[in-house]
Amino acid sequence: MSKEFAIGSKVRVVALPPYVKTADPMPMLRPPDVIHLGEEGIVLDRRPGGYWGIRFTRGAFLLDSQYIESTDNPSESDQGDNSSNQ
Repeated sequence: MSKEFAIGSKVRVVALPPYVKTADPMPMLRPPDVIHLGEEGIVLDRRPGGYWGIRFTRGAFLLDSQYIESTDNPSESDQGDNSSNQ
């Protein structure tokens, strides 16, 4: 089951794929070193096959959801609510 991300949300690279595909109209394969582990990007769109179009500093690339995670931390706001209840 693939993760879901909101368009415009920030995500972080948690693992590097063997190669990355550009998000151009005619995608091209690039070596994985065009992005870095821990690099953050913005979700542009959802593509077929479980891929996400993500804008990074060196361009827009297509990544499978297994290689990215959301940088939003809803648990921080939950912690704030829990601490007021204690």
